[in-house]
Amino acid sequence: MSTTEDHPTEQIDQVVVRFAGDSGDGMQLTGDRFTSMSAVLGNDMATFPDFPAEIRAPAGTMAGVSAFQVHISDHDILTPGDAPNVLVAMNPAALRANLGIMPKGSTLIVNADAFDDRSLTKAGYQENPLTDHSLSAFTVYEVPMTSITQEVCKEAGVKPRDAERSKNFFALGLVSWLYTRPIDPTIEWITKRFADHPQVGEANTRALRAGYDFGETAELFESNYEVRPAHFEPGEYVNITGNTALAWGLIAAARQAGLPLFLGSYPITPASDILHELSRRKEFGVRTFQAEDEIAGVGAAIGAAFGGALGVTTTSGPGLDLKSEAIGLAINLELPLLIVDVQRGGPSTGLPTKTEQADLLQAMYGRHGEAPLPIVAAKTPSHCFAAAIEATRLAVKYRTPVILLSDGYLANGAEPWRLPEVADLPVIEPNFATEPNHTEADGSSAYWPYVRDPETLARPWAPPGVPGLEHRIGGLEKADGSGNVSYDGLNHEQMVHLRAAKVAGIARDIPLTALDDPSGAAEMLVIGWGSTYGAILAGVKRMRARRGRDVAHIHLTHLNPFPADLGEILARYDKILVPELNGGQLWRMLRAEFLVDATALSKMQGTPFRPVEIEEAILEMLGGTT
Repeated sequence: MSTTEDHPTEQIDQVVVRFAGDSGDGMQLTGDRFTSMSAVLGNDMATFPDFPAEIRAPAGTMAGVSAFQVHISDHDILTPGDAPNVLVAMNPAALRANLGIMPKGSTLIVNADAFDDRSLTKAGYQENPLTDHSLSAFTVYEVPMTSITQEVCKEAGVKPRDAERSKNFFALGLVSWLYTRPIDPTIEWITKRFADHPQVGEANTRALRAGYDFGETAELFESNYEVRPAHFEPGEYVNITGNTALAWGLIAAARQAGLPLFLGSYPITPASDILHELSRRKEFGVRTFQAEDEIAGVGAAIGAAFGGALGVTTTSGPGLDLKSEAIGLAINLELPLLIVDVQRGGPSTGLPTKTEQADLLQAMYGRHGEAPLPIVAAKTPSHCFAAAIEATRLAVKYRTPVILLSDGYLANGAEPWRLPEVADLPVIEPNFATEPNHTEADGSSAYWPYVRDPETLARPWAPPGVPGLEHRIGGLEKADGSGNVSYDGLNHEQMVHLRAAKVAGIARDIPLTALDDPSGAAEMLVIGWGSTYGAILAGVKRMRARRGRDVAHIHLTHLNPFPADLGEILARYDKILVPELNGGQLWRMLRAEFLVDATALSKMQGTPFRPVEIEEAILEMLGGTT
């Protein structure tokens, strides 16, 4: 422990901070800047932005509460934390909405100015929780954030109502002092961000400094805290969200394949940021098309694939519904196409800003006819980069649409990521057709679009304009080889089997199951997919370290086809737990495919699993005490 003249600084190994306020209070920005400052210090981190489901709910109400949770540490972490150590509540609604997840003894920092009668009533309080002793189990700091912000902004000529908008920077400054975060990088960011609005920038800077100075001089806090840097492998790191990583992965994949990248997309939460990011990357030959609807977006991407580009379309669950017919067309055409589904709560409009994993069965079966395709799932925000490259590799090599599953938690969450070396990225060979591949009965050469590679069963890919390779394709069933329209039943059955065998054969081209079972004889197995990775692995590690229980873990990236050895591995375990943010979709697939007696752990609350939920479920299956 180091000390200053007034405050001791205590060393801690980690902390979970949650900023919460009205959706107009700038909590996402506040959390993002606190995360960025922590990145400058070299901490490991994981974030959980928690948006309100309504675009603009009535101010001060529970429906309008926006929160941002960040977990920083001096060691490797996997999740945004089980529960916050500190809640910064900008109004009564933010306090009430988040109090239930705060452990007894945790810290509450509240904007005391916001706890007036009107705001208390809008939040549903009968009494003021700051005076009725209902918060006695917590350490509560009442800070007049609004009035101090208005006071320090007077000299800049900012009106009180306008100054109030900067109170989030006061909160940021205060928490920055409390956890010894540097504020100079944020001041530089404010200067650049508000260069065209200098008065706003001055107000934000003054509020930030006032919050920091308040922590140092108010003598409310017994100490402040320091979280030292984590140990990382040498390299260049960035703090990246899942949507940004996925966009960069698409760019990298297109470059590695030597293909132009085309995105046909209709904006939809939480996938829109992929469109936004790619639209800014024209220097890499990226073309983006904001279509009039979901069907037009995927149709344009299919057209781009026919033309020899890497065709991509991005969406969420409702858009995947609408694209299903066109995806079936791409399966029949056997063209490379990437469909990115950033999942959210459903059905219908459902919970647009909340996370869920409920589109797996739709990705697997959600088309008419026999229409299989590969499915790849990202597991962390940074893994979205690698998942995009792998999905592209499969699409190009096997001439098939591929669905890449992400979700709202991955899309908006952030973590440190070491930039890969370009030389380490896989080379993707499009292997375009360059010459005719069939000799007609009269001895002339011709191009048949459905002659198959004997190893992959992929058909050739010939962009328009290559002399001698002229051909037509469409949605009607094709004759094997020639590609002529065929209504013959036996040919149709053969083509169905060929398309299915092509996808099934991908199992030979993906890694075997990565089994985490140190002893080789674990009591049970926990298997998951997608964004449950961090919580599952953290829960498994706790069971091993804290309770001495032997638990194995598998996390799947390839969901169709499964790794070739998965069935043999599952057969080794009598107890299998499958945690999912849905009603048990992978659980159903595993039971159907491998006839294993697995147990589902389902959660559909719009929030990710916490490690403690996984830990308790494992313990219950093993007959322990929670």
